[in-house]
Amino acid sequence: MSHAIPAYDPAVDAPRHHHPIYDYDSGPPVHRGKFAIWLFLATEVMFFTGLIGTYIVLRMGTPEWPDPEERLNVPITALNTFFLICSSATMVKAVEAAMRGTRSGLLRWLGLTILIGSIFVSIQAYEYYELLHAGRIPSLDIFYSTFYAMTGFHGLHVTAGVVWLICVWIAALLGKVPQQKYMTVELAGLYWHFVDLVWVVLFTIVYLM
Repeated sequence: MSHAIPAYDPAVDAPRHHHPIYDYDSGPPVHRGKFAIWLFLATEVMFFTGLIGTYIVLRMGTPEWPDPEERLNVPITALNTFFLICSSATMVKAVEAAMRGTRSGLLRWLGLTILIGSIFVSIQAYEYYELLHAGRIPSLDIFYSTFYAMTGFHGLHVTAGVVWLICVWIAALLGKVPQQKYMTVELAGLYWHFVDLVWVVLFTIVYLM
C-alpha cells in the first residue's frame, strides 16, 4: 500500500533561520506617564529659553538698562525664592512617602508643598499689586514689559502646579494613591522641580543682574 507524499510547503517545511539582529536587550520599559511629562517639560524648556533669550538680547541692546534694585522689591522676592526652593525639598519628601506607601507622610509633605507654593503665588501677586498701584504697568517701558511677561508666565505655571498638587492631595486623602501608584506623585514632582529651577534662573537674571 503506497502512501502519498505531502506537498512541500515553504511556510511549514522551510528551515527556521536565526536572526541575531533581533536578539537585543531593550532595557527596562519607560513609564508612559514619565515619558509624557519629560516630553512636555522639553517643550517648556524651549518656551522659557525663548523668553530668557529674548530678554538677554533686549537688555544687551539697551544702553541704559534700569537697575532692578531701584524698580523691584528684591529682598521680599529673595525670601520668596527661598520659600520655593524649600518646596522642592518637601516635594522630595512627599515622593519618598508615596514610594513607601506612607499615607500620612504623603499628605503632610504634599500639603506643606501646596502651602509654600500658595505663599509664593500670593507674594508675587502682592508684588504685582504694589507695582501696578504705583503706575508701573507693562507698557511703561521695555523693562516692565519683559518683567511682567517672564514672571507672569512663570506665575501661571506655579499656579497650575499648585492646582495639580491639590488634586493629588485630595486623591491621596481619599485613598486613591496607594504605594503601587506612587508614580502619580512623582510626575507632579517632576513638574514642580522644573518650575522651581526656572524661577531660580529668572530671579538671577531679572532681579540680581
